Amino acid sequence: MLAAGHATPSTAARRGAPEPAKAAAAPLRPSAPAGLAAAGPPRAAPKPRRSPVVGMAASAAAQSKTAVPEEGMGIMAIDPNLQAHEEHLRYRWNQYRNTRDSILQHNGSLEEFARGYERYGIVREKGATVYREWCPGATEAQLIGDFNNWQGGDMQRDDFGTWTLRLPDGPDGSPAIPHGSRVKVRLRHSGGWWVDRVPAWIKWATVPEGVMGAKYDGIHWDPPARERHHWRHGRPSRPSSLRIYEAHVGMSAEEGCVATYTYFKDNVLSRIKALGYNAIQLMAIQEHAYYGSFGYHVTNPFAVSSRSGTPEELKALVDAAHGMGICVLLDVVHSHVSSNADDGLAGFDLGQPEEANYFKQGEAGYHAQWDSRLLNYSNYETLRYLLSNLRYWMEEMKFDGFRFDGVGSMLYHHHGINIGFSGGYHEYFSPATNVDAIVYLMLANELIHGMHPEAITIAEDVSGMPALCRPVQEGGVGFDYRLGMGLPDYWIELLKHAKDEEWRMTALVGRLCDRRYTEKTIGYAESHDQALVGDKTVAFRLMDAEMYKGMSALGEATPVIERGIALHKMIRSITMALGGEGYLNFMGNEFGHPEWLDFPREGNGWSYQHCRRQWSLVDTDHLRYKFLNAWDAASLALDDRYPYIASTWQWATMMDDEKQVLVAERGPLVWVFNFSPFNTYEGLQVPVPEPGKYRVVLDSDAWEFGGHGRVGHDVDHFSQPAATEEDPTATFCNRGQFMYVLSPSRTVVVYKKVDAEWEERLARERAAAEAAVRAAAAEAAAGTASGDGAAGLPPGA
Repeated sequence: MLAAGHATPSTAARRGAPEPAKAAAAPLRPSAPAGLAAAGPPRAAPKPRRSPVVGMAASAAAQSKTAVPEEGMGIMAIDPNLQAHEEHLRYRWNQYRNTRDSILQHNGSLEEFARGYERYGIVREKGATVYREWCPGATEAQLIGDFNNWQGGDMQRDDFGTWTLRLPDGPDGSPAIPHGSRVKVRLRHSGGWWVDRVPAWIKWATVPEGVMGAKYDGIHWDPPARERHHWRHGRPSRPSSLRIYEAHVGMSAEEGCVATYTYFKDNVLSRIKALGYNAIQLMAIQEHAYYGSFGYHVTNPFAVSSRSGTPEELKALVDAAHGMGICVLLDVVHSHVSSNADDGLAGFDLGQPEEANYFKQGEAGYHAQWDSRLLNYSNYETLRYLLSNLRYWMEEMKFDGFRFDGVGSMLYHHHGINIGFSGGYHEYFSPATNVDAIVYLMLANELIHGMHPEAITIAEDVSGMPALCRPVQEGGVGFDYRLGMGLPDYWIELLKHAKDEEWRMTALVGRLCDRRYTEKTIGYAESHDQALVGDKTVAFRLMDAEMYKGMSALGEATPVIERGIALHKMIRSITMALGGEGYLNFMGNEFGHPEWLDFPREGNGWSYQHCRRQWSLVDTDHLRYKFLNAWDAASLALDDRYPYIASTWQWATMMDDEKQVLVAERGPLVWVFNFSPFNTYEGLQVPVPEPGKYRVVLDSDAWEFGGHGRVGHDVDHFSQPAATEEDPTATFCNRGQFMYVLSPSRTVVVYKKVDAEWEERLARERAAAEAAVRAAAAEAAAGTASGDGAAGLPPGA
């Protein structure tokens, strides 16, 4: 049957699987009266309200009541379903205000409070090197290292549990602890024994070269001016349409090794720029002793992972990205910490009570499933440490924002484990809600956006908590975006359990557009999660073993490869068009990188076979990977020309489950998807938003994308009125006009109304392209004449 109408974001929560088992958080504030969270049995939330068409909706401010909302309660004017939970929200706001007021009373501002890294750890102060460490659980403390032949220098404790050692400069003014010194802090347990720990605020940590399984040493990082990176580029402006390239520096090389920051800067950044991404999300940057944790078992939150290089080399990478106009986001892990006490922050829990500890105690402080420690977000020094950590990465390393890992786990005492969120609001606001963690996230977002208004914050949350991405002043948590984590699960569900001919357009639109009105979502078809061993990328799920022998473009494609390439393009395209207000792709998936990700470990013989990116596949001209890569670049270039990914105009005008055809408007474009595995439709009737002439601006069936070239790009498609003499009020799919198009099987074709501006731009682009071809030909001819031969172009040029 044919369904006509609009598909819109829903106020209902994302439904689906619980939070992926990656991160966890501690239960919060046991002193908080449960009645403040939910008095008695949970009250039934009002039925979720379907919001109006995105492009036709008024602003949130226009929707609110005439009266100015009470401070911290503005979210209820945007989402009336929250009114049933006013008591909980008021308690949450008060906890935030009380915590914030306490910080401001003692520190003046959040920004000053977050300067902890300038006072703690090893710092320079007035002709001396000073080391400070907060560890109330220790009865004695000493700083040891190669600077003092690993002989203890006794520290002094203040009333708050902070230990201090002051070492005057030498007679020649040289610091007592030279740059590059190996250091540890030796702590005396209340039981009488001593333990050695890596300082909590250390900026770099390494293991002795060539020693397998060795424990980490902290490295005092304070290079002389001539060895420091000198910044050349300012921060790029925040993109209006966020297109994120998720990347792991260590696995970015094709060779079997851990790639460096310098390698990534010199070899991968140019690829990202050529594809059209305007932001990079860097994973596994915070130091993690176990490489196979993918960077999520952080041991040293302030330390740049030494596997890939030094802090200065990471700065150079960030600086180079800024020079290309690319924002750099840190995949920050504040949801849990590695339980590795010898090498990491967990070592500062010496059994002291929670009020003197970074961590919760007992079951609340340990996640057995992930072997990680859970933080005590109600503790003043924990807040100082975490907020200072954010400021450090932004101020010292110049990151432009953060993707917060494991937010869905932080929000609840149950961490989302074995919980299927149905969308009922009682699931978000109850005694199971971790209010302390939410207060921390509100403070974090206030700090980040207060320091840099154009900074970007993204929450990894599958639960769909309301107001997560609304401003803190309204009572929201303050994130700019949430990840659309249900979308990859849905694609896996379809590819595993439904035949191609069973795909329903109404269901597809419902899942792609099921997101909270006024809260932005990053849509994606797959991330690193789907590439890990035990799962499959979209490309490998579509083509599997056939990729080993069927990706040559020198012959006809097999049916498996033909289907795989066609659907790979369509899945990514429809996710960009309807899945959110931003888009994310994991490194290499843009060209259908085969196989899975697996880190060197005992179980695979410490192999790097699956811990790398095979760029040669996309660089080899006779392989079909180039078609997928070209499609990804063309889809992003289309967003530059006719912004659609972040557009507030989104309308699925026609959903035909029988034909498996979907027509949607996003931004100024009309998208025609034909998911039928069998049928090509000639003269397909397609609703269009305005009368006029339409032309193709992107076509997945084009030759350059591995298609068959069946759609004419120079054909004018003139709209026809739906109204007739017999029925002057008639419409077609709620549109007053339509056009006829050719829609080949398993293709997406995008149309744009032709206007004067469009024609002028097209003429300029054609002229520029012809000039570039002539210039290249002249350069090649000149090179041949001189005997040098034509210069080779870099990959992606």
